[in-house]
Amino acid sequence: MATRDRQGNSPSFDEVAAARLSRRAVLKGGVAAAAMLAGSAGLSALGGAAARAAGPSSLGFTELKRIYDKTHHVAEGYKAEVLVRWGDAIAADAPAFDPAAQTVAGQSKQAGYNNDHLAFFPLPLGSASSTSGILAINNEYPNPHIMFPGLVTSEDDAGKALSREQADISLAAIGLTLVEIARKDGTWAMVPGSRYNRRLTGFSEFTLSGPAAGHALLQTSADPSGRKVIGTSTNCAGGQTPWGTVLSCEEWSASFFGGDPEKTAAKDALARIGMENEDALGLARFHDRFNVEKEANEINRFNWVVELDPYDPSAVPMKRTALGRFGHEGSAPVINKDGRVVVYLGDDDYFEYIYRFVSRGKFNPADRAANLRLLDEGTLSVATLKADGTLVWHPLVHGKGPLTAANGFPDQATILIHARQAADKLGATPMDRPEDIDVSPTTGRVYAVMTKNKKRKADKVDAANPRAENKWGHIVELIPPGQGKAVDHAADTFKWDLLLLAGDPSKPEVGAKFHPETTADGWFATPDNITSDHKGRMWIATDGQNAFDLADGIFGMDVEGPGRALPKALFACPFGAEATGPCFTPDGKTLFVSVQHPGENSESIEKLTTSWPDFAEKGLPRPAVVAITKVDGGEIGS
Repeated sequence: MATRDRQGNSPSFDEVAAARLSRRAVLKGGVAAAAMLAGSAGLSALGGAAARAAGPSSLGFTELKRIYDKTHHVAEGYKAEVLVRWGDAIAADAPAFDPAAQTVAGQSKQAGYNNDHLAFFPLPLGSASSTSGILAINNEYPNPHIMFPGLVTSEDDAGKALSREQADISLAAIGLTLVEIARKDGTWAMVPGSRYNRRLTGFSEFTLSGPAAGHALLQTSADPSGRKVIGTSTNCAGGQTPWGTVLSCEEWSASFFGGDPEKTAAKDALARIGMENEDALGLARFHDRFNVEKEANEINRFNWVVELDPYDPSAVPMKRTALGRFGHEGSAPVINKDGRVVVYLGDDDYFEYIYRFVSRGKFNPADRAANLRLLDEGTLSVATLKADGTLVWHPLVHGKGPLTAANGFPDQATILIHARQAADKLGATPMDRPEDIDVSPTTGRVYAVMTKNKKRKADKVDAANPRAENKWGHIVELIPPGQGKAVDHAADTFKWDLLLLAGDPSKPEVGAKFHPETTADGWFATPDNITSDHKGRMWIATDGQNAFDLADGIFGMDVEGPGRALPKALFACPFGAEATGPCFTPDGKTLFVSVQHPGENSESIEKLTTSWPDFAEKGLPRPAVVAITKVDGGEIGS
């Protein structure tokens, strides 16, 4: 979602990128290397061996034909059923959804708006159930112009038009929704009144933990302890830990703050985190804590990774400061070969970075309570992707290199609070909006999504970001040393590769790189969220194909073998919507997908492009989660 410019001064390496192209082969059957932009890198061949020669996908379903209309569509032999909609009752005493009579109290007990990341937690705890579990749902942001009458998208700042009640309803509509679900007779449904059902909103209490908790930069007039935060916002992608908790990423929280940054002592830091006095919901007009002129440190208490235990309805969610503060889009945990936990992190903004956290402690499958503290101690690092295919991790540690008091970093807490500035100093590679990240369960390789970057100029392309005005996005493959269970995710140096360059391969000027057998229905642009099934195949959710008058949706794809980088379309969203948060049940027979902001391209409620999924008379579009299953009950992708 973030759209801010980065003002850092980290160098790219366009001066050596051309050498990389000469050493690496382009995907067989793709656009000729000579057609690529000057200074850009080519893709490696499909493994460089016969096992990766051009060939069929392992995915057996009949590909969905391109379609973009008022409703959703799924491939032949599959069904996609609406499971949870905005406004559905979560608490037992929640009111029935009435778009004409919304209240803060009601919304706080109903499913939130604009669902994003999803995570399925089997019930009971410790089981591998694929028919009963808790679904954790991020609710990223509201769309006031299609939630409340009388608002239109042409307004420069919708926040100026919202009433206090509408602004607070919007704040209650974001955060997280947790709901117990069960599958019976082939159909998923919510479990009404479950003790696991829960809403966390912009009014809920969160605790700051880890090295920065309590620091002066996190203290406010309402919370001199610097440890208790009211609310979360812009919860985009996330992750799921091996000990059964959800990681929810706060991405672009600065947009919810108002006040003039130029009138504060922290104007440079505010600019670096994307503060532009947008006040997108008008909150600064009604709540002093959202006005940076009145409460300078409140903004520092957002843009963290939140950890929440879905199995404990009384658990207070924790904002884990050891994971750094920036525009968090994805968080991918994995247990390293030595037992430590590694979390890969993306910062979704133009020219931002890829990060990695390595825990100090080790995962203990017999001690869940100890595991719940693992993300409070460890080392955060940022990546430099060199033109020769080497990746180097630079630790964000106080006293190392330029991260000293003399350079504005008096302690470790300041480094974590201002992680972007610290990464600038370390010479990290500015990327094309790093979004979701996923670790292959079969190979241990790591896949980082660069959704797009229209602001990259031709003289700033580099090996890892090889296209100027990149409107289509690409996926980078990070390759830690070792094989199988011996993969070392904590190593200082990796290798890296380009898995694919997205876009329409039939247009040479786009420079797209897919498997040569990719069809006119199968290619995609603007990848966003990704996940892997238990066979190691990647499932990609797109965000931005609407700009090309195409539906966003879900695409399956091999990342190994003869079908590497050969996508196939499975699901398409309705007008104005993006697909987010793809998530599997353990048996691989259900794929949950969020359909976010349907009808967002509408001018107003009075001029809706769709009223999906209900299509009720005078009804509103409702962001929802769908459950995709095979009609014959088989595994997704078969």
